[in-house]
Amino acid sequence: MNTPRQRRIYRNLFLRRQAIAAVREFFSLQDFLEVETPVRIPAPAPEAHIEAIGAEGSFLQTSPEIYMKRLLAAGYTRIFQVCKTFRAKERGSRHLPEFTMLEWYAADAAYHDLMTQTEHLVHFVCEQVLGAGHLRYQGDLINLDPPWPRISVEDAFRRHTRTSMQEALADGSFDERMALEIEPALDMRRPAFLYDYPVEKAALARRRPDSPELAERFEAYLGGLEICNGFTELTDPEEQRSRFEAELKRRRQSGLAAYPMPESFLAALSHMPQAAGNALGIDRLVMLIADAPAIDDVTAFVPEEY
Repeated sequence: MNTPRQRRIYRNLFLRRQAIAAVREFFSLQDFLEVETPVRIPAPAPEAHIEAIGAEGSFLQTSPEIYMKRLLAAGYTRIFQVCKTFRAKERGSRHLPEFTMLEWYAADAAYHDLMTQTEHLVHFVCEQVLGAGHLRYQGDLINLDPPWPRISVEDAFRRHTRTSMQEALADGSFDERMALEIEPALDMRRPAFLYDYPVEKAALARRRPDSPELAERFEAYLGGLEICNGFTELTDPEEQRSRFEAELKRRRQSGLAAYPMPESFLAALSHMPQAAGNALGIDRLVMLIADAPAIDDVTAFVPEEY
């Protein structure tokens, strides 16, 4: 072993191996097919808040999403993968520009189904690795027993801020209030889902039929960490193109590089069944299992050591 940091985190890397093995066992027991999709791609899904890394005229994937959805469109019904993903300008105690993601999709499912599956997955992994349906993270004992509390984003704004969700969208403070007021107010002793985000904050999620200003999107929080982002998938190619065009406009207005439109994905979208998907950060899940305060503590190499 080359460095004091790598010697120090050996136990955490061992827990990481166990956690990834448990993830694969969970999905195998549910008859999901593990897949691999391209890492170097011609166009990422345009999202104003995610910056892709260029690679000789192509891009390193920010998520395997668009290719996994093409597999759904081709007739695959239950798929998952554990893969490397890449995002520029992301470095901090909870962020790396190269990180490991678990992503899975199920046909004929909606976002509430994926919330239930997420809580059972995390409970299963912790039972397999730690031998218990709970974990201790940074001094807090977190009970993982399902069901986890589910809080709409609108209710979260009502409970924890002095403004409404709609007002925060209008004045541009939505993301700041989520990060600085709502997330810190969540109970550290229980996981929680925030769900029903405004459509403007869910570029690839289906609208709620009864409330079209909302999207069927959720995030899960454990111990102060946001660990996943899931939703019922938008399958209307025309609406998806319109959403992507709006994201590209936001990128231009922010002085960010424009991306090509992912035409192969849009062409396949009309053949995709109703489905739901979720992207879960493996590194953050291992942080929780290992009681590690920083993402550096669960990763063999960090950018400063490349």
